[in-house]
Amino acid sequence: MNEVLDISQFRENNRYEAKLAQGGLPGSIWETYSAFANTDGGLILLGVKENKNHTFEIAGLENPESLLSAFWDTVNNQNKVSLNILMNKHVRVQEIEGKKIICIEVPQAERQLKPIYIGNNILTGTFHRNGEGDYRCTKEDVSEMLRDASATTADTKILKEMDESVFCPDSVKGYRNVFNNIHLNHVWESLDNTDFLRKIGAMALSAETGKLHPTAAGLLMFGYEYEIVREFPLYFLDYQEKYDDAIRWTDRIVSSSGEWSGNVFDFFFKIATKLTADIKRPFKLEGIFRVDDTPVHKAVREALVNTLVNADYYGRQGLVVQKYPDKFVFANPGSFRIPLKDAFDGGTSDPRNATMLKMFAMIDIGERAGSGIPGIIETWEKEFNLKPEYIQTLSPSRTKTVLNLNDLQESSYPEIDAETRVENKKTREGNNISTLINDSSDGKTRVENEKTRVEILNLIKENPNIKTVELAEKLFITKKGVEWQLKQLRDDGLIRHVGATKNGHWEIIKGEH
Repeated sequence: MNEVLDISQFRENNRYEAKLAQGGLPGSIWETYSAFANTDGGLILLGVKENKNHTFEIAGLENPESLLSAFWDTVNNQNKVSLNILMNKHVRVQEIEGKKIICIEVPQAERQLKPIYIGNNILTGTFHRNGEGDYRCTKEDVSEMLRDASATTADTKILKEMDESVFCPDSVKGYRNVFNNIHLNHVWESLDNTDFLRKIGAMALSAETGKLHPTAAGLLMFGYEYEIVREFPLYFLDYQEKYDDAIRWTDRIVSSSGEWSGNVFDFFFKIATKLTADIKRPFKLEGIFRVDDTPVHKAVREALVNTLVNADYYGRQGLVVQKYPDKFVFANPGSFRIPLKDAFDGGTSDPRNATMLKMFAMIDIGERAGSGIPGIIETWEKEFNLKPEYIQTLSPSRTKTVLNLNDLQESSYPEIDAETRVENKKTREGNNISTLINDSSDGKTRVENEKTRVEILNLIKENPNIKTVELAEKLFITKKGVEWQLKQLRDDGLIRHVGATKNGHWEIIKGEH
């Protein structure tokens, strides 16, 4: 089959279909055509049998030209197929082992053309492709494709039944403060809230009412949660920190709690710092100012913004962001609007909520040039030697981004290189404090805990005023990990903290001679 084309590029997600077609054009070919066009594209092989071990057996076709003619007649018949998205280059007769087969390469349809369906009923004739084969789309799947087919993004919708009262004043004030700090003396600084919100796309003039009303983007960014669900009944934002397998979460923020506005803008700023709190920050100066923002911090924020601006807020299951000790997970309703390959290559941007992305970009958050995902991939490969995972599932349509973690590559931080780290560790271990450790664990875990606690005790002995964040930086572990170790040392009666949390100091209880 290598004489046909590289089959390997179609194996992922079962993006090929082999059919014998000995009795003429098989009827199931049109379900496959619809499924490939509505998903990631694929390859149809006629005159080929696929064995159970996924090898191919060339059966050949007696009269491929006649079969080809029947195919073109049907694919151009709108009573049978809603739209022909094929060109001559996509369909050809190929001779292999002296036998002729037909290769039909179906591209993914542009979102403006979806759904591609068969027959005259869009709800029963629309198909998707998954790892097992073709399946009929649900009404929800079809509705998502129709929404995405619009020339304008869904967040430009003018909500004529609402007025400016749906906005949380504190959210609008917070956005304007950030905007003014970034754009000093901007001409919009003197505008009242109504005019400012219109300028950024949060409000728009309705031709029907002749009045200004919130847009969907404005409602999502600045609205109260109880107002947002009037337009988006399934709207739900959920942030979870999961550090202990024994409990469901150690920290959680949800949009429906009633304790805060519940909108997208406030959600971003509530969780962005939490997400990146444990990421190591090397000591680096620009001039006289310390720079705490690393490429990893930026990549995590970019992943968060991508999730927020590409979510289908009409979709089920809500938007979920999860932080684990070893990974970040971002999940949103809705699929990619462009082929994954184009998203990975960069240069192509087609956000589901373009106005929301513009609002974030106005305060220097998020990419607008289609380089966001390639930037995340480049950073993760450089810093962790890992590739981000992008997973799409269907019914309901959902996109998940997984950023796995391991130890940061020390070469990325020349300010704290490996040699310095080893020398510092030798110096600290030279102080005879290891006899204070009384850990009941065993094996490798006990050894690692002992080493870590020895280093903590030595660092405290060197500097009783040392902060948890500084310990984390020096030990190359997370802040949460340091807090856990400090608790163990306190419980064992080895250390105590004297004074206020911020301005106090540590004391070693035993072993001071």
